[in-house]
Parts: sequence; structure tokens; C-alpha cells
Amino acid sequence: MKIFSSAQIKEIDSYTIIHEPVNSVNLMERAAGEIFDWYIHLFDRRHRIFIFAGPGNNGGDGLALARMLAGERYKVELWYPDFNAKTSVDWKQNFKRLKKEYPDVIKVLKDESAFPFISKDDVIIDAIFGSGLNRPADGFIAVVIRLINESVATRVSIDIPSGLFCEDNGKNDPASIIQADYTLSFEFPKLAFMFAENAKFTGDWDVLPIGLHESVIEDTETQFNYLTADDVRPLLKTRKTFDHKGMFGHGLLVAGSAGKTGAAILSAKAALRAGIGLLTCHLPGSGRGVMNTSVPEAMVSADKNEELISGVDLTSKYTVAAIGPGIGTDKLTQKALFSFLKDFRFPLIIDADALNLLSENRQMYSLLHKSIILTPHPKEFERLTGKFSTGYERLISQIEFSEKNNCFVVLKGAYTSVSTPEGKVYFNSTGNPGMATAGSGDVLTGIILSLLAQGYSSEEAAVLGVYLHGLAGDIAAEAGGYEALIASDIINNIGPAYIRLREGKE
Repeated sequence: MKIFSSAQIKEIDSYTIIHEPVNSVNLMERAAGEIFDWYIHLFDRRHRIFIFAGPGNNGGDGLALARMLAGERYKVELWYPDFNAKTSVDWKQNFKRLKKEYPDVIKVLKDESAFPFISKDDVIIDAIFGSGLNRPADGFIAVVIRLINESVATRVSIDIPSGLFCEDNGKNDPASIIQADYTLSFEFPKLAFMFAENAKFTGDWDVLPIGLHESVIEDTETQFNYLTADDVRPLLKTRKTFDHKGMFGHGLLVAGSAGKTGAAILSAKAALRAGIGLLTCHLPGSGRGVMNTSVPEAMVSADKNEELISGVDLTSKYTVAAIGPGIGTDKLTQKALFSFLKDFRFPLIIDADALNLLSENRQMYSLLHKSIILTPHPKEFERLTGKFSTGYERLISQIEFSEKNNCFVVLKGAYTSVSTPEGKVYFNSTGNPGMATAGSGDVLTGIILSLLAQGYSSEEAAVLGVYLHGLAGDIAAEAGGYEALIASDIINNIGPAYIRLREGKE
């Protein structure tokens, strides 16, 4: 699913109107119909509905929705904040129709004192501003937004919470943005939905189809994409009857240090569950026994140092590797990492402590290449690049880092983002808050390592890896909830995640 800018969305709307053909007011009717269907499936008739409609086409959607709800005898009021005399052509047409059919529904809000009493059992539908807004809301409408936010009713925003910009909100006024419980976006999510600081505005968001022209959507280029099962499923390889373990790769996992062998075990188990053919784990000497006992399917290469990684023997013909989980940041390990990056020029995942060592020795950035995948969480990424004030700012830095260093970056978190050396970004749709638990990142490293070993490209392995990881976590949460979820639960549900993805039952 593509993520477009507000300007691109406007162009796609215009193309649809011209080439379908459909007039703009009927496109508005489609949008209102989708919102109506969504609403009646979630709310019953006992709720009063207060629709606040602005002067543009977002307000026109609200007017059309008010008519549909009134026609089905829902208790609805359409409130028009009188702050702008200039209304769109389609707004005028919908207002005229609503006034003719249900005149008593329409209310005009001229000042703060006339704001209606709204209870906790009521529903507010925000149709004030759409995705075209490019400056902070101010004046009387900012007061209306504040009053809406102060209400205890359920708040539903049409297309985007009023006052929120589609992309960068660094210079926006948070006090002048609707804080929605639900946001119903048309056809595509907005880039702003991907950032943690905007969650208090968007609430739970959903994408509603309104029949925009498929060919213009396909032909319009964007660097941002939101991963769905339909995007990821075609990547899956199919195993054949006479395939054998040698056909699914031999990966090297460099992991562990004194007290942190668990990270190596989690990564190894995940790699094997995800389908790697052969796995060798290079560990400190003291980790040999526990790995052999905990993961008998894996082979072990013991470091000459009992407590940490001091060097990696690359005489074996490994074609993929991962380094970092639990390795610590000792000076000997730093030297080992530097030597490893110089000598190993195949697909590689750099994670955890290896990222921290990289950030402390930025001269090693020159050793990165197009087959490398970095998998930082936000704090690790800050160490690599610097601090950020907004999610949008961090995203731009992530893109620049991938382009400058010719590598992939998997920035972990809600809507994990995968950036490519060419500047493309994929946001993941799977996963849940229960996965914010120790070892979850080690599991992701193992999954991506496994996919690389099986012949997936670095881009495919990163994209499919984050999706499977999140889906396995979702399946685990279905069974045991968020709080009880541990990293091993994710590993145990990698198989079911494959099955769900293949069968299209996500």
C-alpha cells in the first residue's frame, strides 16, 4: 500500500474525477458512504452524533454523512463553525441538499458560548479540515478544536485529525489538533500516522476504500510504502519435494558474551524456526555447552576467549552472517568487529552491541555496503546519527543514512521502518506492544539471517523478516495477551505466521 503526500492525493482525486469519470460530489458521496458503513457497524442508535464540518471538502464529507445518518433516523446534529465564509462548490451542493431534506439537523456555531453540551455517551465526528491543511489552526476554529478535545465523548476524525499535517508536524501547534479516538483515512494511510508523537491525535486508524483510479495509483511514484499481506505474500519461496538442507543456506551467527548467551540462543532458535538450512554460532568459549544443550540443531564455533568475542574464523564458506546480539562492547570485541567487517563482504546483519561499537567508531561506516542490514532500535539509531525532536526528522535521517552509507536500515518499533540504499521506505503493519520485551530484537535478527541464507535479497529479507516477526508476535498475543508475551513466544509462532501468510488469513 502506497503512502502519498497531500499534493499527490489531490492529483489522484482529480485524475479519478476526470478519467473514471465521476464528478467530485459523487466521489464525496462514496467517501461518506464508507464512513456511514463503518459507523453503523461500531455504534448503535442510542448515541447522539455531533458532526463538526469545516468549509472545504472534508466538511462536505461531513454534510453528506449527516444526511445519510438522518435518513436512517440516527440522532445527528451537523454543527458548522462560522469562521470562514468561503466554502467549496461541493460543500455548497451537499449543504443545500441537507437543508432541503433535514433542515433541523443543521446548527451554526458562531461563538464559544454556543458550543453544545456533549456527554460521554455521545460521538463527535470531526470533519473540519482534511489533508490539505498547511498551517496551524488558529483563531475561533482553534478554540472549537480545544473544546472538542475537552469533551468526554468518543471522537472520530474523517481522513485525518483536523489540524494535523500529512507529513511534518515539527512546526505545528499540538493544542490545535483534534485528539481522535478513531481516524478514517481514505484509500491510503498518511505518513504522519507512522510517528509515535502523533498517536495521541490519530487514535486507532483505518483505511477506507473510495474507488480512486487504480492506474494512477499504480503509476504515481512514492518512496513510502505501508506493508500489507498482499505486498509480502508474493515474496515467499516454495519448497520442492527434492530440496535438501544445503539448498537453504549456511549462516554464521556471531553472538554472546559472559552473561549474555541467551541473546545468541534466541537468535539461533529464530533462525532455525524461520527455515535456515545450516547454522553455525560463533560464541565465547564458555557458551559452547549451553548452546549445544539449548539448540542442538545449531553447530558451534568457540572463540579462543572464554568470556567474549575476540575474533571470528572465516575459513568456512559462509555466505551470510549476523553479528551483535549480546556481544558486549569490550575493546577486543571492537577489534574483532572491525576485522570482520573488512573481511566479510557478503549479506550481513549488524545488530545490538555491534551497532553500539559501530557508533563509537564511525570510521567503520566506510565498510558498510549494499548487502548489509542494520537493525537498530530508536536509541541505537540515535547513537549512530544523533538525536531528533520528531519522528519525521528521524525518518529523514534514516533515509539519508541508508543512501549515504549504501545500506539497509531496519528501525525497530511500532510500524518498523525499512529504508533502502535507493531511499525507499517500507513501514510494517504487523506487531503489537507486547513485543516490547527483552530478546524480541534478537529474534528478528535470527529471522532475517535465516531469510538471507535461503536466498532472499537483503531488501526482501528485511521486508519479509519484519512482517513475519510482527505476525508471529500478533499470533502469540492472541493466545496470551500483551503483558505475558516473551521473545520465545515469538519464536514458537514463526511457523503459524508462515501458514497464515501463505493462506491469506492474517
